[in-house]
Amino acid sequence: MGDRDRDRAARQRALCVEDDGGVAVVFHRVDSDDGGGDEEEEEEEEEESGGDERAEARIQLQSDYADDAEGARGGGGGGEGGGGGRSSLCPPACCVAARAQKAAGDDAGKPKTCPGLGLFYALLSTVFFSIIAVLVKSIQGVHAIEISAIRCFFQMLFTLPLLIYHKTGFLGPRDKRVYLVLRGLIGSNAMILLFYAVQQMPLADATVIMFSNPVFTSLLAWIFLKERCTIWDCVFTVFTISGVLLIARPPFLFGEQRRGIEGNYGNHLKGTIAAFAGAIGAAFTFVVLRKMGKSVHYYLSVWYYAVIGFVECIIAVSVLGEWKIPYCGRDRWLLMLIAVLGIAGQTFLTKALQIEKAGPVALMRTLDVVLAFIFQFIFFNRAPTMWSLGGALCVVVSTSGVALQKWYSNSRKS
Repeated sequence: MGDRDRDRAARQRALCVEDDGGVAVVFHRVDSDDGGGDEEEEEEEEEESGGDERAEARIQLQSDYADDAEGARGGGGGGEGGGGGRSSLCPPACCVAARAQKAAGDDAGKPKTCPGLGLFYALLSTVFFSIIAVLVKSIQGVHAIEISAIRCFFQMLFTLPLLIYHKTGFLGPRDKRVYLVLRGLIGSNAMILLFYAVQQMPLADATVIMFSNPVFTSLLAWIFLKERCTIWDCVFTVFTISGVLLIARPPFLFGEQRRGIEGNYGNHLKGTIAAFAGAIGAAFTFVVLRKMGKSVHYYLSVWYYAVIGFVECIIAVSVLGEWKIPYCGRDRWLLMLIAVLGIAGQTFLTKALQIEKAGPVALMRTLDVVLAFIFQFIFFNRAPTMWSLGGALCVVVSTSGVALQKWYSNSRKS
């Protein structure tokens, strides 16, 4: 290779500008050998001014690229390092490797969600709530209001450090306190009514009636929140009421057939009324929660539920004179377990609704009815009657229909 070729190769420059993510842009400068005898004169001029020009060009390219890169990132990654770009001499192969490295980094940085995690959380909450009903049924000699008071007390103990950790305060926003008080009053009453119904009638029957609350939620949301009500909502409401009548079996419709009723019919009827009122109370609770929206932290809502429920239960037990300490040590542990499982069930249900749509979660919650029949047969040796199965089928079909309808309408909107 001649001297002129070596000088030409030495003048070739590769300017590489890369950002913090590893993307490199390469500019090759190649001098043409056209010009004949004028080349030596150009070399002399370049020796004098070439260094300054290259420095200015490198600085300008670095500044322009840093601005473009920061604009493309939306200002997210240009803060580090002050400028976001570095200049270096690199071959084109390094730029390709840098692009591949950045692509791999982007894929690794994306959050990976486990498919079906929301439904798994919904399943856990369903199992926990079903176990709570079994435990309430198995405790003897303790009034339902006292069980509710003990659950609210332990729920207060578990919720208090969470409120302090999240710095939510204990009163909530001033314009939402009325709704928080309503949520506490109605929710705690619904819990008391559910526990009372479980004690007075078969476990599966009480669970089926309480599970009808999604249908009443749609009607109450139409009345108070002006949400859309369709003809299907009316049909599902008729199905739900039919299922409740099949379980209650009032004498003016079914005569004196009392097969499968636990205890005397008076207790069965009181349990049915309590479960039905509890279902409507739970529906009112959901409407109040919708009215509050997401402006109130979930733990603050649970806090109001526990505090108001505890105060209300203490007053009611004192007036009725039903306060009793369980004689058996096993029952005392079961009461604490009811409180722990109640908090766990509410937590997993909230997580499920945060990850998954409400429709699939509501469909997963229908397993609560199936588990109630299974647990009733295993732990209490009571087989369901055809009336109970027919009523459960009506309620499950109606609640599933409401869930599917909401799921379909939300999918069309999105």
